[in-house]
Amino acid sequence: MIVSFTVRRQAAADFGHKSTGGPVTSLAQSLHAQLYGLPADADPLPTALDALLQATHTASTNDQHAAILRQLADQLRNAAEIIHRYQHEASWSRLPDEMTTRLRHAHAHAGEIADTLDHAAHAFGNPAPPTRTGPSTTPPGTTPARHAAPASGRRP
Repeated sequence: MIVSFTVRRQAAADFGHKSTGGPVTSLAQSLHAQLYGLPADADPLPTALDALLQATHTASTNDQHAAILRQLADQLRNAAEIIHRYQHEASWSRLPDEMTTRLRHAHAHAGEIADTLDHAAHAFGNPAPPTRTGPSTTPPGTTPARHAAPASGRRP
């Protein structure tokens, strides 16, 4: 079987089709795997943010969503490192103190966002079991113990 893909501008709008976006090659690989009962291709995720954005359109499982979030967290840590270097460069170049302060805040926020994405990836990778609606096993007047979240898998 041979499948040929061609695209006409506004075809989706003209015919009321919904599209998930993403590169046509990803769609073709997915279609090929489904037609022949092959396992989904386990290609590594792209590192470029625009390509990672396209990967979000083709991700369909919680594991894929978790992998994308982990990759995004890694990219944000790289961005935080770049910001940190420019924070020092701003000090050495004697830029206004306000600029150094703003870069310090941006560095801290990028780290916080990366940590949040790691926790979200963990949640996608390990979905919580459904909550019970029956009677509670915790005695009245006490609160259930909370477990600490696992440490994030940061790269050195």
